[in-house]
Amino acid sequence: MTEEPDRPASYREPRQARSAATLARVLRAAEEIASSVGLEEMTIAAVAKSAGVSVGTIYRRFEDKEQLIAALSERMLERREQYVAERLRTAEPSLSGVLDAYAHALLQSFADSSGLFPELLRARETRSLERGARTITEIHRLLLEAAAPYVDQIRRSSPRAALDTAARAVLGACFHNSVRPDPVTGEAARRRYADELGDMAIAYLLTPDRHRPTGSARTARTSSGAAG
Repeated sequence: MTEEPDRPASYREPRQARSAATLARVLRAAEEIASSVGLEEMTIAAVAKSAGVSVGTIYRRFEDKEQLIAALSERMLERREQYVAERLRTAEPSLSGVLDAYAHALLQSFADSSGLFPELLRARETRSLERGARTITEIHRLLLEAAAPYVDQIRRSSPRAALDTAARAVLGACFHNSVRPDPVTGEAARRRYADELGDMAIAYLLTPDRHRPTGSARTARTSSGAAG
């Protein structure tokens, strides 16, 4: 029998409003510290001091630092999913409007918290890794769903496959920007970069396949074959 990998049990959810407020304060402190020094350097003691609670208060909620990181991942990644979903809901009702909203939402999400978001997605802890993968899947699904009414505008030979490719390309570009040593920073620069990513995706989707035979070429080949 194959043994399941060890995973931390889920942390204890608060049942009272006061406990929920304390948990929110702890997670906010953890996010601020991790954004400043990174997940590896974040300590339970530092989080407790910043949140204004005792170390014991944190350990009554979380068994260890890994479980705290898992809770922080859940909080941040869920917030990003909601942000992307809202941007897509309010996007201009067109293919270009949806792709632009997607690019801007992703770039902003990855830029938040000084790169902590991509660090959470790369976290080696099993729970954080799985939660990050679910967020990537959900963000991708949200784009495909928002663009579905406009698929007939896509000029590629396989429109849905092309939309999938464009979504992955924009997501990859936003993630790459967050981890490169010279990322695009500043609101104006990020806005321009997001515009360019949206333009690139739309240009690809509205351009017929390079190797797809045109109607005249297919007719010429058919006529040539018939003549032979």
